[in-house]
Amino acid sequence: MAKKRKIDVKAYKKRLTGMREEVEKLSEVTEEARKPVQLDQTMVGRLSRMDALQTQAMQLETERRRTMEIQRIDSALQRMDEGEFGYCVSCGVEIEPKRLSNNPMTPTCFDCAQLSEK
Repeated sequence: MAKKRKIDVKAYKKRLTGMREEVEKLSEVTEEARKPVQLDQTMVGRLSRMDALQTQAMQLETERRRTMEIQRIDSALQRMDEGEFGYCVSCGVEIEPKRLSNNPMTPTCFDCAQLSEK
């Protein structure tokens, strides 16, 4: 029988919490760029409006990705609270230490991740 390894959950929790705070700060910094663009031609020229619309669209997409990242972080923190952190949500085996160290949000082992990509 394989020996159960000990994961430093506190260290991962601190890392994930720090990652979440960083993403939230970035979101606050770019809040202004996501606001609706004024289309008043007396204030801004056509090219400037087009540029502002493009910037807004990019910031909205970036915010959508940040929201997804926060959801992945929250899921990892929830797995910690439930005692399931470090185990694959698909097959239940331990996630490889290097994989978990590289991305503590990862919910699956390498084999299950490969299967889901096919």
